[in-house]
Amino acid sequence: MARIAGVNLPAAKRVPIALTYIHGIGSTTATQICEATDIDVSRRLNEISDADLAKIREYIDQNLEVEGDLRREVSMNVKRLMDLGCYRGLRHRRGLPVRGQRTHTNARTRKGPAKPIAGKKK
Repeated sequence: MARIAGVNLPAAKRVPIALTYIHGIGSTTATQICEATDIDVSRRLNEISDADLAKIREYIDQNLEVEGDLRREVSMNVKRLMDLGCYRGLRHRRGLPVRGQRTHTNARTRKGPAKPIAGKKK
């Protein structure tokens, strides 16, 4: 089992698929990493050598922000918006949708389960 950026990657999966287990790396970025490090995208993670794994690790360390650093940056951005008191920050603070979605109906993922209102029947 390979360990990159503090994440144990599944050895039986293809290299680009396994790289997507790292927070901050999607399928497109994983394919770009394989192209930049000259690793065949059809090979499985347990088939590549330690030297290739080192190349992948080095590329990710130099060019990408992943895992803890990325999570920290995103949370700091949200905290900054909340401290500013701007509209987006207020939506984050209240746990409501931030990007203009409707809240009259739907939005249950952000708002949580529906709370019953006393006396309302119809």
